Amino acid sequence: MISKALVAASTKPIILSILMSGENYGYQIIKRVKQVSGGELRWSDGMLYPVLQRLEKEGFITSQWKLSREGRHRKYYQITELGVKELGSEQTQWLKVHHALTRLWEPLPSFS
Repeated sequence: MISKALVAASTKPIILSILMSGENYGYQIIKRVKQVSGGELRWSDGMLYPVLQRLEKEGFITSQWKLSREGRHRKYYQITELGVKELGSEQTQWLKVHHALTRLWEPLPSFS
């Protein structure tokens, strides 16, 4: 199981990355996260919606109520230009962390 702290730290780049492929509503985002993580990340409504509200307040995403094909009103989220820039920054930071961990976790040379 992935720690809550790591899940919390990764929500912004994950959501922004998902929204790069087009607008989505909450349930679709939750399903996509589960799919791309191979079921390792299981987000709930109660976890997702406060993050979406924060990202919208920060100007990284916008939302709009729309009528779905099934006739339901759903709130669709879309990444903004500022969100695209923030995603680039997040990617750079996460890749630096990934690189450092990869180097630290390389097998140690044997001392004979």
